[in-house]
Amino acid sequence: MSIQISAAFDSGNIRVVAIEGDRVDCEIVLDHQSDFFQWFHFRVAGAKGRTLTFRILNAGSSAYPFGWPGYKARWSADRESWRMTETDYADGILSFTHHFQTDLTWFAYFAPYSMERHHDLVSRIALQEGVTHRQLGETLDGQPIDCLTMGEGPKQVWLYARQHPGESMAEWWMEGALEFLTDEDNAVAQALRTKATFHCVPNMNPDGSRRGHLRTNAAGVNLNREWHTPTPERSPEVLAVRNAMDATGVDFAMDVHGDEAIPANFLAGFEGIPSWTDALGEKFYEFGRRLAAHTPDFQTELGYDKSPPGKANLAMSTNQLAERFGAVSMTLEMPFKDHDANADPEFGWSPTRSKLLAHACLETLAGMIDTL
Repeated sequence: MSIQISAAFDSGNIRVVAIEGDRVDCEIVLDHQSDFFQWFHFRVAGAKGRTLTFRILNAGSSAYPFGWPGYKARWSADRESWRMTETDYADGILSFTHHFQTDLTWFAYFAPYSMERHHDLVSRIALQEGVTHRQLGETLDGQPIDCLTMGEGPKQVWLYARQHPGESMAEWWMEGALEFLTDEDNAVAQALRTKATFHCVPNMNPDGSRRGHLRTNAAGVNLNREWHTPTPERSPEVLAVRNAMDATGVDFAMDVHGDEAIPANFLAGFEGIPSWTDALGEKFYEFGRRLAAHTPDFQTELGYDKSPPGKANLAMSTNQLAERFGAVSMTLEMPFKDHDANADPEFGWSPTRSKLLAHACLETLAGMIDTL
């Protein structure tokens, strides 16, 4: 049986260049109307019993080639468990070898989170006691922008994920957060819901998610550079969510992402906004310190450089929300590699660990909610 490779499914992305013996040469397809690319997701049929080497020839031209060294591709036979496989990067080519023991095997940049799973999640959580579902708007492709609201407290908390669709760990995190908040036996969650109202947007970029994009929506726009002046033509997703935030106000916000290069979980804040105060900034720093003390899957040593005074980019959501509302806002970054300080040699950073980190974030918030 000949080898058959397909990416014609939700979040699929690969283009086969050539198959020669046991070597498969392929390329990642660019985001529509954009130069961004790095996300890949494809399946292989007809290779049972064989050992194949895959080479992604254009890896060196991807959005973040400095993220490839030390990275390991994920594979799965059942689309539930995603393990790492030995991966090399040299001369601009990413390569990995796999011995096939099953008829079908799937490969991806990270464990995918499909739009079908998204709809299952939204439907399941919307049925929970005390949860309200709202459709905030539509994407350019006509997909709904879902928001799940719960709690009756005065503090307004916004959790939103996957502005960059290829960062699928962000929606795994959101699944963990929503399950935590709706657990009737969880005393911490119940206390949080009496003190705060939570507005949760599990996927900010459904179009990019379904299309197999790394970073952009259907128009090739990076949504996390649209928060200062979003428009219906370029970024209706941001416009709908920001309008909803304007209606409620924001006391605390977390924008959930993935980082290609840094092998750790970390937070980015809002240094450099025009209205920065040390008092507001200290609340952000205190959250990070408490989270690091709470779980070995978080640290504060590695992260992004801070913006100098007055130089924050207000088109990015974390900066915009801190400036617009005086919110304690932050960006959570999770790795495509692993959290090296507490590494897992088989799975690396994973869906399960993403969900558990969400629990830790909310437990940390519970200890600070009165101070916001």
